[in-house]
Amino acid sequence: MCTAARVATLIGRKFHVSYSVSGATRLMHRLGFSAQGPTRRVAERGEQAVTAWKEATWAEVKEPGRPAGATSASRTRQASPAGRPGDVPGDGAATPRR
Repeated sequence: MCTAARVATLIGRKFHVSYSVSGATRLMHRLGFSAQGPTRRVAERGEQAVTAWKEATWAEVKEPGRPAGATSASRTRQASPAGRPGDVPGDGAATPRR
């Protein structure tokens, strides 16, 4: 997490706003950044073993992603029109005033 600490320090210096390391991490995730692994690979890496693990184990372990249409920037869930009662304002039926 040294990168998140550096980002938090940079934000503080540039914008005079204080972020904790976990706050900077959440901010980076919201902006689409993710944790990155090392760019170099070890010389002893067994490519055949890695490929076999990916095909056999990773397919079982990996969680399915959300459907493309189900994403939202809002933290609250939108109400479903089907779940609304029919006698509330805005249901489309004109109700006479008394």
